[in-house]
Amino acid sequence: MDRFRPLALLTAAALTLPGVTALSSAARAADADLARNGGFEAGLDGWTCTAGTTVNTPVRSGSSALQATPAGSDNARCAQTVTVKPDSQYTLSGYVRGSYVHLGASGTGTTDVSAWTQSAPGWQQLTTTFRTGPATTRVTLYTHGWYGTGAYNADDVSLVGPGVDAGQPPAAPTGLKTGAVTSSSVALSWSAVPGATGYAVYRDGAKVRTVTGTSATIGGLSPSTAYGFQVAAVNDAGESAKSATVTATTTAGTGSPVDIPAHALVGYLHASFANGSGYTRLADVPDSWDVIDLAFGEPTSVTSGDIRFDRCPATECPNVESDAEFKAAIKAKQAAGKKVLISIGGQNGQVQLTTTAARDTFVTSVSRIIDAYGLDGLDIDFEGHSLSLNADDTDFKNPKTPVIVNLISAVKTLKARYGDDFVLTMAPETFFVQLGYQYYGTGQWGGQDPRAGAYLPVIHALRDDLTLLHVQDYNSGPIMGLDNQYHSMGGADFHIAMTDMLLTGFPVAGNAGNVFPPLRPDQVAIGMPASTNAGNGHVPPAEVTKTLDCLTKRTNCGSYATHGTWPALRGLMTWSINWDRYSNWEFQRTFDGYFG
Repeated sequence: MDRFRPLALLTAAALTLPGVTALSSAARAADADLARNGGFEAGLDGWTCTAGTTVNTPVRSGSSALQATPAGSDNARCAQTVTVKPDSQYTLSGYVRGSYVHLGASGTGTTDVSAWTQSAPGWQQLTTTFRTGPATTRVTLYTHGWYGTGAYNADDVSLVGPGVDAGQPPAAPTGLKTGAVTSSSVALSWSAVPGATGYAVYRDGAKVRTVTGTSATIGGLSPSTAYGFQVAAVNDAGESAKSATVTATTTAGTGSPVDIPAHALVGYLHASFANGSGYTRLADVPDSWDVIDLAFGEPTSVTSGDIRFDRCPATECPNVESDAEFKAAIKAKQAAGKKVLISIGGQNGQVQLTTTAARDTFVTSVSRIIDAYGLDGLDIDFEGHSLSLNADDTDFKNPKTPVIVNLISAVKTLKARYGDDFVLTMAPETFFVQLGYQYYGTGQWGGQDPRAGAYLPVIHALRDDLTLLHVQDYNSGPIMGLDNQYHSMGGADFHIAMTDMLLTGFPVAGNAGNVFPPLRPDQVAIGMPASTNAGNGHVPPAEVTKTLDCLTKRTNCGSYATHGTWPALRGLMTWSINWDRYSNWEFQRTFDGYFG
């Protein structure tokens, strides 16, 4: 850390120069504070933070301040871009607490500047100055901490200097046209407008998205439905008139016509083990459960592809039913309109289809299980190190890694073998899906976890065959949502943000030219633990209700703003039926109470 000392000395010396800090009274009269929400009284409005939130204590003034926590390779940067005058002098100032906290400005057109403190146990003011270049009209202000040094706070950030006349709103965009159209999304593009800093996209007269570029994919749409789209250009002066309207009709969709209720309850049944929740006979599973995943089919070795389903032995499960009773219970559930699937993988069942031989063995062995028990389909619950991406595998739309390519091929073969009634579900962890918004595989420069986002190519390749995706919103670390804020387990906010990503789509690894398209709402269920015993991230019934209200009605949303409303959201998944029975069926009763 000694390498920062010369900068600190230079900064301190510079700040003593009267020409740097002293402003004439005439200059002061024309100056304004250009920072937006510098006291964080309006939350993070105006700021984009990688790992920040607002807190009520400690604060320097008012009732709120920023708190941001560096972690891993993230230094918890918070930034905003402001409009400035070319060739003008500005003073950037703010108060901070913490270790190695930085305050700076970039894009100045001359020399970018920053001030920092090695240690500030109490509020310490940081100040620096810069002059904009002759063509500079926008500058980015930022704060950040340092890797592994703990949380820092910032408050009362200001940028004082000549204000800028906002001028006139830009002209209305032209050239609006549609691109790829699916059953749930429409891609749009338009011509750039001079002077625009962003664009607002309207669907049937309602604003649904703001973007900085000249394209957007609008998701969460219903199949076989006509929509009208317009775009307005935005700058500091306001919003332009809307463009001419273009219309698009979504496709009917090619997903399998599986007979599952519009709102379904999905649960895993411990069929091959008991654990602390005890063994539950299939015949004793209440009728509320629409999709029952038998946990688990596991491989004979990690790379064999040979999947075996061994039912729980009587020594572990004294009340286990016979094979004949088990098969009879499957038929009875199916006669009642339920779906019974074999779930492959789980926490202990690592599956890596590294060769085409393993792929073919996977198809043969899974088919044998489905046929032996007369099951309705397959649930893919690959966890741990089952899926990862090779270093040169950077495009989720065109995967190269054998374990990915072979899995996709195997599932397509199974789908073709059993036809349209084959039920296909997936239960990835957030690390393999939503984390892909930030990181994908080893990354451009290498060094990232190769498992990051590794489910995305599988989901994308099989989206037309996919019945349900229910990501495990539990046992997860903090994940960045589409609001560029980190969300943590334990409340409705996490489930809302994670599900919004699936229904809206997102740029993979932040690449706006490589967007993971949204799934249809009828393909998405929310994965939650049934109780505190079942896994980390359990939420009480009130938070489950809040989650469903926000996503299906856009009410009761709290602080997170969704990108749409999805009344066709399929439902809920839980780990597990056994743990829910252990907890007096709380999760089931919450679902039944909400959907009736």
